[in-house]
Amino acid sequence: MENTKRTPTLLQAFIPIIVLITLLVLNRIIYGDNTLGGSNQMTLLFSAAVAAIIAGKIGYKWEEIFEGILKSISSAMPALIILLIIGALAGTWLLSGIVPAMIYYGLEVLNPSIFLFATCIVCAVVSLATGSSWSTVATVGIALLGIGKAYGLGEGLIAGAIISGAYCGDKMSPLSDTTNLAPAMAGTDLITHIKYMMYTTIPSFSITLILFLFIGFSGAGGSNSDDIVQLQLALQEKFNINPWLFLVPVGVIFMIIKKVPAVPALLAGAILGGVFGIIFQPNIIESVAGISDDFITASYKAVVDAMTTDISVTTSNEMINELLSTGGMAGMLNTIWLIICAMSFGGAMEATGMLRKITGSIIGYIKSDGGLIASTAGSSLFFNLTASDQYLAIVVPGKMFAEEFKERKLAPEVLSRTLEDTGTVTSALIPWNTCGAYHAGVLGVATGAYLPYAFFNLISPVMTVAIGFIGWKIRKLK
Repeated sequence: MENTKRTPTLLQAFIPIIVLITLLVLNRIIYGDNTLGGSNQMTLLFSAAVAAIIAGKIGYKWEEIFEGILKSISSAMPALIILLIIGALAGTWLLSGIVPAMIYYGLEVLNPSIFLFATCIVCAVVSLATGSSWSTVATVGIALLGIGKAYGLGEGLIAGAIISGAYCGDKMSPLSDTTNLAPAMAGTDLITHIKYMMYTTIPSFSITLILFLFIGFSGAGGSNSDDIVQLQLALQEKFNINPWLFLVPVGVIFMIIKKVPAVPALLAGAILGGVFGIIFQPNIIESVAGISDDFITASYKAVVDAMTTDISVTTSNEMINELLSTGGMAGMLNTIWLIICAMSFGGAMEATGMLRKITGSIIGYIKSDGGLIASTAGSSLFFNLTASDQYLAIVVPGKMFAEEFKERKLAPEVLSRTLEDTGTVTSALIPWNTCGAYHAGVLGVATGAYLPYAFFNLISPVMTVAIGFIGWKIRKLK
């Protein structure tokens, strides 16, 4: 039988995008901040169905479309598994007193005026060392969020500092998957790519730190010294706070630095958190388990509950109580649901050639080197918005624009830098993107709440486009 499959027109390719954007705006109006409760998920699935219907009209078989969807979802499976383990880790780190200890000592050391500045630097260093913004946010980031809230800072502001630092370190780390992926797509080597990114990253991060210093010294926090003392006393009354608890997070960071894969490293951290809970927090174990006459049974039940479901610890201080609760693996299921739906939409659009059609139509309008860099950055952002995945936001534009960069005699590191300055960092700013959904789920802070304060993520793509039009440090092929 003759194959009648046709390439989608530009209008056909845009119809699912228009449907998606329209329904997302409608969801925001109707559901407010609760769009991740299910409405956005259904919107993504409905938009994927629209793409499938159009593809069917131009000759695509359902089996082809579904295979693309399954391939897209399977690419997100490592992220989904990590999310579940992060839920377990958050539970046992609360049970063991690790997170309370981080908050306690952090309140003792950090000054509210420089807290945001220090948070950004700490997260950048940890992410640079580990190569993972996700692990940084899930470990150090959670603790810093608790400290900042205890200081009376807004959670969106704190999360913005955490995300900014984590993504700065991630994009500059040779251990990062996206930092390796971008030069591979562009045709340059890793070290050249990292060195060349310094021309945009250092100015962007410097501006970010200045902004956080300004906000800190302007008196953004509302807690005074008496509040801090009361918070520390409440933690001491309930938990056995001691430095030995830090062996677990240090061990996790050490494993990641030694290139132990994220899944076993984080799982080890979750299990060690449960062990330390049994050793150091017997009263918390009995309280969470609801069993006081059989410590072995209580230990098993408390650790399993901490890993899988909601647990909370109540102190005499209402302000600190909201920091001492976690949803375990079950608390991550809504985020996982969102990611599966997002990858379904991205898979349908990719498999039917609609995403490629949209970006391919852009090339004909490019007149200058700056315009090419801006178009590449815009395409990376577009794929983060539509395909909901930072890897597609690097891979597809990288493939689409590589030949055009060569024809214009632009060095491949110009392309790789542009891909990472936009594709990597903007993924955290989009609620339905895997990264945005992950960070919102792990920190418990809506993407829209931290977006205005994720200065580094906002400045980086602007910086790379601006330098492109200025023509500064734009390397040419010999």
